[in-house]
Amino acid sequence: MTQAVLDGVRDLLPTIRERADEAERLRVVPEASIKELAETGFFKLLQPKRYGGFESSPIDFYEGVRMISGACGSTGWVSSVVGVHPWQVGLFADEAQQAVWGADPNVRLSSSYAPTGKAVVTEGGFKLSGKWSFSSGCDHCQWVLLGGLVFNAEGQVIDFRTFMIPRSDYTIVDVWHMVGLSGTGSNDIIVEDVFVPEAFTLSMGETGQCRGPGQEVNTSNLYKLPFHSVFTTTICTPIIGMAYGAYAEHVEMQQKRVRAAYLGEKASLDPFAAVRIARASSDIDAAWALAMNNIREEMALVEKGEEIPLGLRLKVRRDQVLGTQRAIDAIDALFEASGGRALAQGTYLQRAWRDAHAGRVHAANDPERALQMYGAHEFGHKVDPGMY
Repeated sequence: MTQAVLDGVRDLLPTIRERADEAERLRVVPEASIKELAETGFFKLLQPKRYGGFESSPIDFYEGVRMISGACGSTGWVSSVVGVHPWQVGLFADEAQQAVWGADPNVRLSSSYAPTGKAVVTEGGFKLSGKWSFSSGCDHCQWVLLGGLVFNAEGQVIDFRTFMIPRSDYTIVDVWHMVGLSGTGSNDIIVEDVFVPEAFTLSMGETGQCRGPGQEVNTSNLYKLPFHSVFTTTICTPIIGMAYGAYAEHVEMQQKRVRAAYLGEKASLDPFAAVRIARASSDIDAAWALAMNNIREEMALVEKGEEIPLGLRLKVRRDQVLGTQRAIDAIDALFEASGGRALAQGTYLQRAWRDAHAGRVHAANDPERALQMYGAHEFGHKVDPGMY
């Protein structure tokens, strides 16, 4: 079934690419694209089978994201972050899963994980308030996952949790006017003093230990992977996909290009152009291969019933942030070598350049922090596994 989903996604790519300008104009992925992707089953790839999902390999999910992003960066970004949320919902208590999918297994969720909201412990759960930014794809979703610090009665921080809120309990504020990833509709979420039952929350302390109450009913190895491995790869994959799309367009453009400044030389005969293409393709392939190999290593350990060592989890982050950088470096090199026509509105290359740099500023792509943690661990220093 997973292959049928990926085949369906592949068939949609020309149409998704044609709608890229529309996504930018609307500042949100067109409803038709979300509907068609949903019909392929894409958003159910990581969803529990108990609720109509496929429990597919994360590698297959990332492959779908990579393809979509190579057609439209904004659509790929939204598909990635919205598509990964069923995996996290599978870690929540079954009561929460039932609330989301019990009546309709096609329900989708957006998110904003930065703990900008405040939760106060109350009987049976929490009272949550705050404003969250950058909730990509929120207009296409019926629930949201929000990060928040938990305070006790004395005002002390005692936990960091994810809170799952239905559409009736939050407001979307349209603020998304950006030069990159402009079609993602990554708007603000406002919550005002909403009660959230305990079962509709998930402690980041637990997820940092690869645990969650949902594992009692969702026993697939898929739900035993580290949260930060799954989610940070979800953020870098669209950017690598954009690099593949930029590469394909650059090669096509250079095959047709005649360089007036060089006495009508065909760009495809320029040896320096060939070198640039070789370097860019190697960087993009390296970014993808390392990211996917690391996830395969984690899956192999889980399938053998072994604990995933902290060193591997840190390696996932190392190669994720460097993979993002490799992809952007490749896009930069290709864009700089493409000539003035690459600047034209409607070309994939200029959009990929803007979208990739926009994705680069996501907190998950902060290279120094991730690399410092990896190096510190290699030197034998203590590193908090809950962060990775």
